[in-house]
Amino acid sequence: MSDSSRVVRVASGQGFWGDWLEAPRRQVEGGQVDYLMLDYLAEVTMSILQKQKERDPRMGYARDFIGAMESVFPAVAERGVKVIANAGGVNPVACAEALLDAAAKHGVRGKIRIGVVTGDDILARLDALIAAGHELKNMDTGEPLSTIRDRVMSANAYIGSDPIVEALALGANVVVIGRSTDTALTMAPLRHEFGWAADDWNKMASGIIAGHILECGAQSSGGNCMHEWRTIPDMANVGYPIAEASEDGTFVITKHPGTGGRVSVPSVSEQLVYEMGDPHAYITPDVVADFTSIRLAPDGENRVRVHGITGGPPTPFLKVSIAYRAGYKAVGSLVYSWPDAMEKAQMADRILRERLDNLGLKFDQVLTEFVGATSTHGALAGDGRDAPEVMFRIGVRGENRADVERFTREIVPLVLNGPPSVTGFAGGRPKVEEIVAYWPALLDKRAVSTAVTVME
Repeated sequence: MSDSSRVVRVASGQGFWGDWLEAPRRQVEGGQVDYLMLDYLAEVTMSILQKQKERDPRMGYARDFIGAMESVFPAVAERGVKVIANAGGVNPVACAEALLDAAAKHGVRGKIRIGVVTGDDILARLDALIAAGHELKNMDTGEPLSTIRDRVMSANAYIGSDPIVEALALGANVVVIGRSTDTALTMAPLRHEFGWAADDWNKMASGIIAGHILECGAQSSGGNCMHEWRTIPDMANVGYPIAEASEDGTFVITKHPGTGGRVSVPSVSEQLVYEMGDPHAYITPDVVADFTSIRLAPDGENRVRVHGITGGPPTPFLKVSIAYRAGYKAVGSLVYSWPDAMEKAQMADRILRERLDNLGLKFDQVLTEFVGATSTHGALAGDGRDAPEVMFRIGVRGENRADVERFTREIVPLVLNGPPSVTGFAGGRPKVEEIVAYWPALLDKRAVSTAVTVME
């Protein structure tokens, strides 16, 4: 018989690669938690990690994760807190090996069991998949992947919670994954702890919603909160969110006492609509959740009860995140001051564009923004003529690196041979960067298989 009063606490400790380094330690030391969820990956992150792996086969994972784990080793080794992280990137095995080395240095290696999930990385299988009839069409344009196959840098299927649940069942107290869905990091421990059936769609959808609320770190506990940002207390000491989940699928979002920020219906609501898409069908590999069914209610100070969630069967596909090389870009800027700042910036734009044309340089796009006057709201901001200062920011992109490189040499001369009252050039010439473009696609689930290995 299940214990209806039992609560499992999943704490969010990272919302992206580069998030607050103190958050994981603060979450495990600030009060009782059972699981620590660390979300590191975004679409562009995979291509960055693939580049790192190309340079060094021991790399390709989120290295911040090792430091985060060093700060929580005592909680994992002594108090039984378990960690779920997608820090594995494109090299989960190397990530696990680095973590075991760190555990040895801290004298806890014998107490760390790492479940390593592989199978999401399909880069080496692309040609075979295409040959087998999987076109991996761009979800936005309908083009087959074959049109840019030679430029692909990384390709990863978004896997669901199944292999994470398997790793926990095998006794892992740390699970390292590559490109899972963000929501799976929270869903999996709830499935494992409560034994939810894979076709109990309402409970599965509840796990997904809990994961969606936690996945962006402090964004649901007061960070980036448009509704109340002036009054949210002590943001320098912000508490990251925690889901207190029950077996019936209901849960409460809260944070540790004594921390800053605020958990409220508005703060949770704002996170719910983040990257939501169709509110009736939030699609994941595990379940399709209905966001219109979600009910929120205050449950005390810094506590929001979430209930009423319904869901349905998943689709037969997995989303695939593909990154490919798409030319080069460079962006430069100059700041023009009052009086007539906007007119000066506009003149600089005309002069520079004419010089680029005279040189015969070819670009796919030249984009100008007048920051401080029109860049955020465009035409709605008016003509910007009363702005006390305007940043003239211009960027180019193109296939020819030499043309982009030449652009970087043309903007700085405007300091002396363009409009007056310019500053903001101390950074020197802009840098040429390779463009990494995103190719979203769908793939039959049957074409992807995952594997779980426990390392200790």
